[in-house]
Amino acid sequence: MNYTEKHIVESYSALFEGLSASTKIELIENLSKSLKLEKKMKDRKFFQSFGAFSSSKTAEEIVKNIRSSRKFRKKEIKF
Repeated sequence: MNYTEKHIVESYSALFEGLSASTKIELIENLSKSLKLEKKMKDRKFFQSFGAFSSSKTAEEIVKNIRSSRKFRKKEIKF
């Protein structure tokens, strides 16, 4: 934890001192939920990245199309 984060935590802790026990518990529950949601979002984004390219063509057709679209030119290099 860096200095800025530590200062933020200390500032919020001072604010929480005036809250009731039930309010503090609810705050803890909300923080826990946000951490769980953050984890789920990371997992979801990771798994959504798979299959991002969709096509009705087969893999062989795509490879054939890529290879056929290549252009080569012969250029003689003089030394």
